[in-house]
Amino acid sequence: MARPRHCRRVECIPGSRYFKPRGIPLSSLEEVILTVDEFEAIRLADLEGLYQEQAAEKMNISRQTFGRIIESAHQKVADALVQGKALKIEGGEFEMAERRKFKCYDCQHTLELPYGTGRPENCPSCKSGNIRRAEEDRGSARGFGNRQKRDCFRSQAK
Repeated sequence: MARPRHCRRVECIPGSRYFKPRGIPLSSLEEVILTVDEFEAIRLADLEGLYQEQAAEKMNISRQTFGRIIESAHQKVADALVQGKALKIEGGEFEMAERRKFKCYDCQHTLELPYGTGRPENCPSCKSGNIRRAEEDRGSARGFGNRQKRDCFRSQAK
């Protein structure tokens, strides 16, 4: 019997969903589809420089699964770059990572950060150190014990 499939945890959705060679209309290009979880694997391994084990932990998957995802992602990106194809980011099975809300009690600026990044030292607006968890985000031992199962986004790429 196959193991149950884990949703891949993703911290952010990419701001740009298409990348293409300059000067060629999109309508005349072939597309390579990179899933959101493959995009996240590239971000963690290549941009943040995490080892596969650390990146797999952040994505809530096994190291072997992360290895398969990053290998597939590298293959797709190389195909798009070498063959001059458009790269479209969409689809995959993933869940968004939970985020924490912080508030500066000097200027009232609020910000959201993913779990595991720690509390910010200074407010990005006024540089004050008077930052605390926002009242609406406070809970008893969030992330431990009675954890509610979050829905997994399932989207099939064409």
